[in-house]
Amino acid sequence: MTTAERLGRVDRAILNAFQGGFPVVEWPFEPAAAALRDRGVSVSADDLLARVRRLDEEGVLTRFGALVNAEAIGGTATLVAMHAPEERFDEVVELVNAHREVAHNYEREHPHLNVWFVVSVAGGDGDARSDADGGGETAPDRVEAVLADIEAETGQPTYNMPKRREFRVEAKFLLDGPIPDGDVDLSHLGPSVEPSGRATLTPAERDLVLEIQGGLPLTATPYADVADAIGRDAEWVVRTIKRFDAEGKVRRVGVIPNHYALGYTENGMTVWNVPDDVVETVGPAVASLDFVTHCYQRPRHEPVWPYNFFAMTHGRSEAESRERIERVRGVMSEHWDVGEDDWDTLFSTRILKKTGIRMAERAEANTQP
Repeated sequence: MTTAERLGRVDRAILNAFQGGFPVVEWPFEPAAAALRDRGVSVSADDLLARVRRLDEEGVLTRFGALVNAEAIGGTATLVAMHAPEERFDEVVELVNAHREVAHNYEREHPHLNVWFVVSVAGGDGDARSDADGGGETAPDRVEAVLADIEAETGQPTYNMPKRREFRVEAKFLLDGPIPDGDVDLSHLGPSVEPSGRATLTPAERDLVLEIQGGLPLTATPYADVADAIGRDAEWVVRTIKRFDAEGKVRRVGVIPNHYALGYTENGMTVWNVPDDVVETVGPAVASLDFVTHCYQRPRHEPVWPYNFFAMTHGRSEAESRERIERVRGVMSEHWDVGEDDWDTLFSTRILKKTGIRMAERAEANTQP
């Protein structure tokens, strides 16, 4: 029996309900439990907290709290592809992974571009703010320097594919059971806030980002506990996290599931050669599919890489994954004539590195008094 199959009705309801929209108020588990009871799921605030804590301890969750948008905090990240020859595969991967800027690396099924990694760097996008690595070097400059080093060390070209447009980043993994649409949203609770208009962080905001990036304390008063940890008051923490949500510095607040534990073991990176004049129409249409977790426009690299549109899908079986990919193709076909050579799916076969984004350096580089 899988982890997902062992979960009871209430746990499934919690996972479906709160992958976003968890209340940002001083005592958040009270209104969260009330919202579940309104949906026919009988649970108290104490029981809800205990269940979330147990799900976290058992590895069903990767964490509980705010999902910080690293790029809105500062610096940049970019997707890069390259070829590692079969006879040198381990050597090439080792050289790539030795770079601390490489945060994630996956082997994917493709006849040529079989190594896909993310480069994450601190610094500004072009304003010459100094960063923790480069002393005045901008983030795009730093990315290019890292890729130049990798090419020199491996003897293989790299193909940089930064986001041109983001249509969706909504990694929700829903289960059969109560609240199947995952549509409980309590983000309206708490104080009203307005965006600050600042691109940079204050020192206090930087401290908050670093304190919450790994999750919130699993207590009845998580925001007050964060406040104690950084020497602020609870009201300031609540207001700032809500403002971060409004500004896009926080994507959502809630339970962050381990999708592998929930049975979502099949992920397919579908790539498409979408005509440039219909990308703006296709993007929102594909992003509206609830099983598409990431959806971007990225640059082509002709003749090696003809695709300019990426849509990531996840499934609990190979059959479900392929059915969902066909649904993406169906939506695409409503907007342009999709040929067999106009798309592909790259399944991941191995995680080669996964260390996470170096948030501390990115936040520090983007902090001003």
